[in-house]
Amino acid sequence: MRHAAMVCRELDCGSAVAATSRKMSEGDEEVGAWADCRGTESTLKECVDHYDAVLIWGAEVICLDSVRLMDGAERCSGRVEVKSHQSWTTVCEADFDRQDAEVVCRELGCGPPLTLQGALFGAGKLPFGTKEFQCRGTENHLLDCSTSDRGSACTRGSAVGLTCAGPDDVRLVDGSGRCAGAVEMYYSGGWRGVGAAEWSIKEAALVCGQLDCGSAVATRSTRDGTGTGVVIQCNGSESALRECRTHYVADKAEGAEVMCSDSVRLVDGTERCSGRVEVKPHQSWTTVCQGDFDRQDAEVVCRELGCGAPLTLQGTLYGKGELPFGTKEFQCNGTEDHLLTCSTSDRESTCTRGSAVELTCAEVRLVGEDSRCAGTVEIYRSGGWRRVKGYIWGLTEAAVVCRELGCDWPTQYGERRSDDGGQGLMIACTDFTSTLSHCSILDEALIWKTDALAICLGLLEKPTISISTPKKVSTSLKEPEVSRGHGFTITCSVQPQYPGGSFYLGLPRNGTSHTQIAVNHSASFFFSAADESHQGDYSCVYENQVTFEFEQSLVPMSYTGNFSSESEALRLTVSGPSLSAVVARMLVVPSVMLIVCSSIFLVFRKWSHILTGHLSGQQDSIELVSLQPTVKEEQDVERGA
Repeated sequence: MRHAAMVCRELDCGSAVAATSRKMSEGDEEVGAWADCRGTESTLKECVDHYDAVLIWGAEVICLDSVRLMDGAERCSGRVEVKSHQSWTTVCEADFDRQDAEVVCRELGCGPPLTLQGALFGAGKLPFGTKEFQCRGTENHLLDCSTSDRGSACTRGSAVGLTCAGPDDVRLVDGSGRCAGAVEMYYSGGWRGVGAAEWSIKEAALVCGQLDCGSAVATRSTRDGTGTGVVIQCNGSESALRECRTHYVADKAEGAEVMCSDSVRLVDGTERCSGRVEVKPHQSWTTVCQGDFDRQDAEVVCRELGCGAPLTLQGTLYGKGELPFGTKEFQCNGTEDHLLTCSTSDRESTCTRGSAVELTCAEVRLVGEDSRCAGTVEIYRSGGWRRVKGYIWGLTEAAVVCRELGCDWPTQYGERRSDDGGQGLMIACTDFTSTLSHCSILDEALIWKTDALAICLGLLEKPTISISTPKKVSTSLKEPEVSRGHGFTITCSVQPQYPGGSFYLGLPRNGTSHTQIAVNHSASFFFSAADESHQGDYSCVYENQVTFEFEQSLVPMSYTGNFSSESEALRLTVSGPSLSAVVARMLVVPSVMLIVCSSIFLVFRKWSHILTGHLSGQQDSIELVSLQPTVKEEQDVERGA
């Protein structure tokens, strides 16, 4: 449609309404030019063209020569311009209302009007028209509406801007609801079935998004025998099915069926099975808060969307989103088929904008070994896991699978004898950096004697690390503490996968390590007395040698590799005073006490002497006074004599 719009604009014929490809009848082929446009050109001659090409398909365009939308972001938005007397004019905002907008949107093959305001898409350079439109809203063409002379002048900043909804040009029919069924597209004046020759889950996702039906769950081709229809060819950059290259065919033998999830979707992810979780509980989409969602809920969502097991569950990886948060906390047990059938409860706390939950589910898995990073390859298709056959299987495909599973790089790839009758899928990837969705995956009931095998570097599960002391045990990574001088034990363990192996405990000082043979998939390292050198980060490294049997080109082979995995870091804090502090305390405290005691003794001795002398003098004075008679007493004695 972008190419058609360029042709109409170059011919001064308004907006493009339809673009079709018509297959030439046998014998009518002609020599012409093949135009390959990137979408950035302003004229057709700027496209890369190939002359003297025999044309089997011809391009047909229908332009609307009476009204157009200019300078908008999409073909259904822009500044309204009308061609009334062989010349284009700008429409004044005062001359245009909601009923007029409905007619223009319908005439351009777009959906209903969304916004109507002035100067949104620039003032333009054309003069204003002299008529005011008076549509009823039911007309098919704007120039069929009644008009009247404008009563006032129109200023340059009041050119009317219009945005219509995208054209409702795709639907799903003969299914269980509006979000499941056979794909039909409104094309050249009628609804036509869509061919599935180049149909994949990417095209299905476009249909589900265009219908506001959430994520695409499954798609398949059907031998419907409907005859005429269209064949779609998309390159992955489109936002709607109408933007894909469309070919009209008169003998379409295959149709496409799509099933969407109308209650949950993953948005803004790098792949179909990754993104921000959004839920539609009551006819409107809401964002799911990270605090309302756990591993069991993720298992249900991945299953509902036709993906594999959940790989990662975290927040703000795929953006914050613009939708409001839901009010419920999900409480799934992990076995449900649909998220909205899980139990819920009211959220106890508010959810901040940066805590939208992000989920990545697997679309591929490795089975038949004791590790999720080794085994025969299976891909989730149409509600079930399908084997990938060894046909054209190589290092490129193995690299894509290992990276998709978060298992690093493949150390080996090959084939194994099939035990499922030989039917399965075929996968072909273009380069090592591809993702699974960009690889070609053919489902043609391929019969092949071997299944594809991949062995990745991330073979071993990540070990866990914990610390224990005589007082308490800590299995978390929240900086456990050990008292200085006390003993402690660090334990490394790993989930049972392969027998044997060794653990290396990395110590915080000078990059040293201790090594022990794994016994029952664990090893313990004892330290008799904690001091300053034991404070810091510890980590466990598990190493093991594993042997695999497989085939390459039907020749039996074996591979033995040394694999390793490392735990998260555990930071240990040693609490309590150091030895130097203890020694200093032992020397300083007695000295201080001796000085204090001496001072007290000297003070007491000095003041006790003074106090004793004062008390003695006071006592003598009392005795002298008591022995001397007063004058009155002497006179009394003399009178008595």
